[in-house]
Amino acid sequence: MLRVNLISAAVLSLSVLAAHAQDGQYGVLMKTLSNPFWGAMGQGVEDGAKEAGVDYFVQAVESDQAAEPQLNVCNTMLERQPVAMITAAINSTNLLPCLKAAQEQGIKVVDLDGNLDQAILDKEGIEITFRIGSDNVAAGAQGAEYLVSQLGADATGAVLVIEGLSGNITGQMRAEGFAGKLAELAPGLEIVASLPGDWDRGKAASITNDILTRNPDLVAIFAANDGMALGAVEAAYAAGKGDQIVIIGVDGNSDAVKSIKDGRLNASVAQLPYLVGKQAVENVKKALAGEEVPADIAVPTLVLTQEVLEDGSEPLLEYVK
Repeated sequence: MLRVNLISAAVLSLSVLAAHAQDGQYGVLMKTLSNPFWGAMGQGVEDGAKEAGVDYFVQAVESDQAAEPQLNVCNTMLERQPVAMITAAINSTNLLPCLKAAQEQGIKVVDLDGNLDQAILDKEGIEITFRIGSDNVAAGAQGAEYLVSQLGADATGAVLVIEGLSGNITGQMRAEGFAGKLAELAPGLEIVASLPGDWDRGKAASITNDILTRNPDLVAIFAANDGMALGAVEAAYAAGKGDQIVIIGVDGNSDAVKSIKDGRLNASVAQLPYLVGKQAVENVKKALAGEEVPADIAVPTLVLTQEVLEDGSEPLLEYVK
């Protein structure tokens, strides 16, 4: 199997830029490989490609905020003429020119991790082969359900929501799912702030510090990914309130699992990115073979807690990487 090293936009070599994909090769565009979430998804892509017997190449940019560099990388990948482009867009609009060009070239386009807004795709006349990822609204709702299971339906107090990158539909859906379910299950828990943390651990820590200053009685924090949740954990413990605030992340990445095992992060709604990557490749092969593939493929989510990890009997734990 042909493999290309996972590389950032900043270090793309001229030889790679000039290379041409072999017939039947899949192009996989991640956001960034500096986040364990995307590393696990990359491993899923690799294992899925091995099992399916297909060739692929993977590229990514340096951070999940590098929207313009990601478009440049996407355009470069098109020059290699893949038969499919499996893309995890940084936001709902940054890759549109590239995806439009891919469609015009007859390349199948896949929305990896559900980062594209269907209304925007329809407006631009872009048809994707399928989207695959977790149900982000449901993932947010699971976070709220866990919180209520810990504090009770009659609980009262201030809650902070740390959103993802402004304009990113994934983070928006997680935050909306959490807020909607929380209002339904425990109306006495009030969201006092819902702010974009830009997927950044340091920014999430700063937000947590600021909100704690204004709301010293804060009882819970929901962050739209694990990196931000871990930033909130750091800030909460630094303020001497780490054991007083229920903190929940989303992704179930390796750093979050370690923090949960250490008794610091309370929970993470695991997105099982390994399974997303693996099933993306498997379903592209089916689509290329003319088989029917669902337009939306939802990979299950799992609330990881210290108890779940220690028990070890949950079958989906096999896919937590």
